[in-house]
Amino acid sequence: MSLAIKMSIKCALPYTKVFYPIIQNRITQISNYSSKVKSSDQNLNDFTDWETLSKKKKISKAMKAYLERAKEHDEFMKKEKLQFDIGKRHLANMMGEDPETFTQKDVDRAIEYLFPSGIYDPAARPMMKPPEEVFPARKAAEFDEAGRPHHFLFYTGKPNFFKLLYDAAENIQNLYAFSEKVVRKKATADPNGSLDFTSSVWFTKDQLEQALVEQISDLEYDNFKLVMERLSSMPYSYKCKEFIEKYRNPLAIQKFALEIPKPSYDENGRAYITTYECLRKKARGDVTIRSPGTGKITINGQDLTYFEDVQSREQVIFPLIFTGLQDQVDVECNIEGGGPSGQSGAIRWGIAWGLRSFVDKQMLESMQVAGLLTRDHRRRERKKPGQPGARKKPTWKKR
Repeated sequence: MSLAIKMSIKCALPYTKVFYPIIQNRITQISNYSSKVKSSDQNLNDFTDWETLSKKKKISKAMKAYLERAKEHDEFMKKEKLQFDIGKRHLANMMGEDPETFTQKDVDRAIEYLFPSGIYDPAARPMMKPPEEVFPARKAAEFDEAGRPHHFLFYTGKPNFFKLLYDAAENIQNLYAFSEKVVRKKATADPNGSLDFTSSVWFTKDQLEQALVEQISDLEYDNFKLVMERLSSMPYSYKCKEFIEKYRNPLAIQKFALEIPKPSYDENGRAYITTYECLRKKARGDVTIRSPGTGKITINGQDLTYFEDVQSREQVIFPLIFTGLQDQVDVECNIEGGGPSGQSGAIRWGIAWGLRSFVDKQMLESMQVAGLLTRDHRRRERKKPGQPGARKKPTWKKR
């Protein structure tokens, strides 16, 4: 080592002893500052923007009101769900069943057994359903915390309904464009591609409101049916089959007023079923169907010639011909009151109602679509005072 370096080290040693504590303290301060900077950087990564560092995010009044209503609704549904579960357990204990395996079908059967009701309208009968089915669904929030709406049709007041019309119009435009393309290519429409709507109907107004979670007027419902009818009547509407069927109800899923009864057996081993309260206008009667049979029809102890006109006879035998059982069952009818039209209508309904026990599910759906299982509640309209009949008016003469 050179002499100059040795002399510099000797000169630096006393200064190092003096400044070492100061340097060590400075290094400690720098390390503490760097750790603080790292923690602040980590905190910055947890935020989406710099605004959240300076001030709290503001929530609009609309969002506050929605959150309050949502909280109240959730508490209400939670309370109703608890009461429903308690009631279901009590009902299961009354019926001697296990509460853990007690289903909604068992609940309906128990209610029907414990509270029998002869009310015709099913909505007026006692029931016990989950709160989700009884109380209507609530809409989700349609705007963010700052009050900005999510939906581009928010300010129409009914965004879901107008979005439905918008989608239907867009599908119509697409079908027009597709048909023009087919014409340019000189092609023909697929004959097997047409849609069959004979076994389904459009949503009712209540069903559409429930699906959209919005209240609509009668005029808006008519506009909905008008647009959907136009879409479904187009030549290539089968390309929008999924969209169209979303708003149609199959007739086959409609529930019957009563469960299909199992037939009884007489002393000869023949299955029979009797339908009481066969009503039409002022006619009242009962119908018994026996299987197997030879197609014999007995009306008040007489054959089909009990009715003199052909139309009444056709009304009686129509359910048998429709189901193909005209030569396989025997029919016995007791009828009174009313005229030929009322009596034949009552017998027709009684025969169709009794044949449910002798046909398969597919035929049952066909009978429902054909209107055989629907009771005709029409009555003669009463005469009005000041005129000769129910609707007939005196002849008006100007002079």
